[in-house]
Amino acid sequence: MRGWIKAVTPAVFFTSALWGSETKSVARICADFYAERYGVPRELVHAIIEVESAWDPYAVSSKGAVGVMQLMPRTAAAFGVRNRFQIEENVAGGVAYLSWLWLRFRGDLRLVTAAYFAGEEPISRSRLSYHSPEVCRYVAKVARVYRRERLETLQTRF
Repeated sequence: MRGWIKAVTPAVFFTSALWGSETKSVARICADFYAERYGVPRELVHAIIEVESAWDPYAVSSKGAVGVMQLMPRTAAAFGVRNRFQIEENVAGGVAYLSWLWLRFRGDLRLVTAAYFAGEEPISRSRLSYHSPEVCRYVAKVARVYRRERLETLQTRF
């Protein structure tokens, strides 16, 4: 997985020194940039971030996930993230992971989302027969936000 992150020269380098609407704007810019860079639907990236951290770069879960995309230490290391609180690194690593999952699960949003939450191995073994109420709730939440984001995207185009 380490070689997965494509060599990029980010358009801008951001820090996590801000919080509020400016930080959310920075995170959205990074999310859109890396979604395009890695070929992942930006609405999916936005939905994952909304559900995971509500765009808070300082979010820390009880399980040890950190940052905007709530990266676990192993996932962060696998995708070259050194500072999980740094917005751009966190988003770059999280979207690279989503891209990897996107290819592994052939673009199936349910499986990609479930694997992002529960890990790719249990989802790979069980596919859609993986029944965890917690995972099902997570996938449903992400799907709702994803649909809302898609609708907003379509409305801005027309």
